[in-house]
Amino acid sequence: MSGQKQHYVMLFKAVSYVLKAEKILKAEGIPHKIIPVPKHISSDCGVCLRFEPEMRKKIEAALSDKVDIEKIRPLDG
Repeated sequence: MSGQKQHYVMLFKAVSYVLKAEKILKAEGIPHKIIPVPKHISSDCGVCLRFEPEMRKKIEAALSDKVDIEKIRPLDG
């Protein structure tokens, strides 16, 4: 193990969804970070949300019925 903390990324169909999700998560005080979509995940230009695994259920609940989530997957080092 490299000692790096595992993260997940949440992908969306459009940047506007990422920005809406960020606004909701900031209002809820849920830790996250917007990052460029890693090339090994998608060659599309864009951004996604990165978060720690223990935040997944809280984030999904906060965004449920408010933002369309395309995919959630582990962010491989």
